[in-house]
Amino acid sequence: MRKEAREKGWNEKKTNDSWATFKILSEFVMGFERMSRIGPCVSIFGSARLKPDHKYYKLATEMAEKIVENGYGVITGGGPGIMEAGNKGAHLGGGTSVGLNIALPFEQHDNPYIDHDKSLDFDYFFARKVMFVKYSQGFVVMPGGFGTLDELFEAITLIQTNKIGKFPIILFGSEFWTGLLDWVKGTLDTEFATISPEDIDLLHVVDSTDEAIQIINDFYSKYSLSPNF
Repeated sequence: MRKEAREKGWNEKKTNDSWATFKILSEFVMGFERMSRIGPCVSIFGSARLKPDHKYYKLATEMAEKIVENGYGVITGGGPGIMEAGNKGAHLGGGTSVGLNIALPFEQHDNPYIDHDKSLDFDYFFARKVMFVKYSQGFVVMPGGFGTLDELFEAITLIQTNKIGKFPIILFGSEFWTGLLDWVKGTLDTEFATISPEDIDLLHVVDSTDEAIQIINDFYSKYSLSPNF
């Protein structure tokens, strides 16, 4: 009886998995249709937990204002914290403010600074991450947690393996990122040789918004603006 119950549950799950493909497809179609009309953007990532009085919330707001002043829109994950700061800066600067929201049991709610026609809702992280990677001309990565690191390392991996074109990846805040980079250089590169030395060159550490903008502008003085795949 237990075996039959397990097999029945497994078969029902397989049927549900098949129908889920339509939901997944709908998220990709919605994302491609709406994001393809927005134009060149830079994504800002970071912790959902940082409050408006935090130093990096203020810097993310300033960063987003500089981005839109230089002709780019801003994409964030649509939620609170650094994401809200990024959309706020874009809004204050009169530029494009995009939010790619994700349904979560805690933390996530869309912030009030997203353009009303540029707020997209996702149930699947992987579909949402495709939109970040495809339609961003650069990543500015502020201090954050596991989700921020996930988005950072996904982009590095896709560039490293030539699945997408190279674009600037900027780590904002040397006090936050130096320990991670020391481990990458000392352990992954030097001690175990699990990466190539040139892979580290994909990352730029900055402590000012002007440095970050200079890196982005220098890059696109040499390369054209287009979706990444």
